Amino acid sequence: MSDANTRIQSEIDETPVVLFMKGTPVFPQCGFSSTVVQVLTHMGVPFKGVNVLEDADIREGVKQFSNWPTIPQLYVKGEFVGGCDIIREMYESGELENLMAEKGVEAA
Repeated sequence: MSDANTRIQSEIDETPVVLFMKGTPVFPQCGFSSTVVQVLTHMGVPFKGVNVLEDADIREGVKQFSNWPTIPQLYVKGEFVGGCDIIREMYESGELENLMAEKGVEAA
């Protein structure tokens, strides 16, 4: 396991909801990251943002880690959920709320 993979795994293990994103939750630096931040914030789900722009190893590593080519990437309780389009569709259908409840993630 590479250093990047180890760091990605520890982020996922340490925090129930982790968003690998461009920028920070307060200052997203791409529209897709911003959309996912807005969905999670609207749902009242506490999450940790990991800014992939600060670390090229993590930026490339997370794509291989999840076998998913784009950022942002959302993990809930260690499980890769998806990127912006998937999160938005799951939110609109109520599926994301169900997933959070199943995983025991408290939303406000």
